[in-house]
Order: sequence, then structure tokens, then C-alpha cells
Amino acid sequence: MGSTATALIGFAAWFVLLSLGLGVYRVALVLRGAKAANSFATSGADLAPFGQRLTRARDNCFETLPVFAALALGAQLAGRLDVTDPLAMWVLYLRLGQSVTHLVSTSVPAVQLRATLFFAQMAIYAWWALQLLS
Repeated sequence: MGSTATALIGFAAWFVLLSLGLGVYRVALVLRGAKAANSFATSGADLAPFGQRLTRARDNCFETLPVFAALALGAQLAGRLDVTDPLAMWVLYLRLGQSVTHLVSTSVPAVQLRATLFFAQMAIYAWWALQLLS
């Protein structure tokens, strides 16, 4: 399996892991009687700080997974994996770093690191798009 496919599957697996983590977190709250099963805000705003960060980390992953998938599929269909393969694993590493930083802290340095990791991913996506369209 090539780098693009490996990174795309890894990205999707990371989303699944974050989703499962959020599910377990919410189920624990329900089982402890801390929240009703039908009372969760989709934004996570009604959760403790870690629950809010976990919700946002999962949502951030979900928001960018389609971009990665579309570019990876486009590269595959165009026979241009030479464009995406060199940086594909970096996209996954940047995503993992962004999510973990989100889970760990909301301090100013952490937010700045998260933004840097996000913009690095966007720069790679923009580069890929330009290369695939040219």
C-alpha cells in the first residue's frame, strides 16, 4: 500500500478513535447519572473542559478528512500519486499532533502550535491541489 492510502486510512482511523473516545466519555457520564443520554450539546459546550477539547479535536478531524480524501482520490484517479505520496504521511503526523495538542491544553502556546499544525496541513493540501490541477 502506498503512502497516500496509508495516510488516508490512518487519518480515518484516527477519526474513529477520537469518535470512540468521545462515545466512551459520554456513556460514562450517562452511566454515572451526570447527564441524560439525550441531553448532550453537539458542540460539547455542556461538558467539562476535557470533554469540550475531545469534541473539538474530533470535529476538527472530521472537518478536514473530506479534503484529504478528495485530494487523495483525485490523485489516484489521475494516476498522480507522485504528487501526494511524498507528503501524505506528514499530513497524518500533523493531524495527530494537532489533535493531541488540542486534547492536552488550551494555553496560548498550545493554541499557537495547533494553528501552526493546521496551517501546515492546509499548505500541503493547497500544494497538492495546484500540482494536480496543473
